[in-house]
Amino acid sequence: DYTAFVGIYGAKGLAYIKVNEDGLQSPILKFLPEDVVSAIVEKTGAVSGDLIFFGADKAKVVNDALGALRVKIGHERGIVETGWKPLWVVDFPMFEYDEEEKRWVALHHPFTSPKDGHEDLLESNPGGALSKAYDMVLNGWEIGGGSVRIHREEVQSKVFRALNIGIDEANEKFGFLLEALQYGAPPHGGIAFGLDRVVTMMAGAESIRDVIAFPKTQRAQCLLTQAPSHVDEKQLKELHIRVREAAKA
Repeated sequence: DYTAFVGIYGAKGLAYIKVNEDGLQSPILKFLPEDVVSAIVEKTGAVSGDLIFFGADKAKVVNDALGALRVKIGHERGIVETGWKPLWVVDFPMFEYDEEEKRWVALHHPFTSPKDGHEDLLESNPGGALSKAYDMVLNGWEIGGGSVRIHREEVQSKVFRALNIGIDEANEKFGFLLEALQYGAPPHGGIAFGLDRVVTMMAGAESIRDVIAFPKTQRAQCLLTQAPSHVDEKQLKELHIRVREAAKA
């Protein structure tokens, strides 16, 4: 059930249009203007015998859901190309908008450098600012990711302001960094590779759990050490941790 599958990614439904020799078939055609339907068919290049899936929601929900569905159908239909297909994903947005908190949050982390020429967008149009973050993808698996870091104090301060971090809070939490950047720092960046994912692909396994010596369960439990387990009061005091009972409804 493809509708249930996209629901995993937050989609509330899955719309479709079937292209037949004698016309189009779909329960939602009556809700769409004719020019919109024509544009969908033209944009997809669909011909008789094709089935078009599409969705309507926030961009992230639609992209995640239909992206996963595309891969799923590709494997089911046996049309996934063989061989190693590496690629770089670049030009990530600097920020994404948090609807609950009503503010911008860092998509990667607040120390990622903006793309050259996008520094002024950090305050004038945060949603349009792109970053120097990058991922390396191999056959649909993200095997590495990283970014170029901010090395100028004025740019870092702009990012903090875009994230609604005031001067006092910025100095309290990151004053050491802002001060260090004032004395000059070279452009720098890096990338971290997921070796377990590379090994998974080399072994032809379905999951990284198949190549990890002691994988955790779906509930993050370790069957070897039985962790997490009970911690006594003395251990909690040594670590200055206090456990509070959840409020009863």
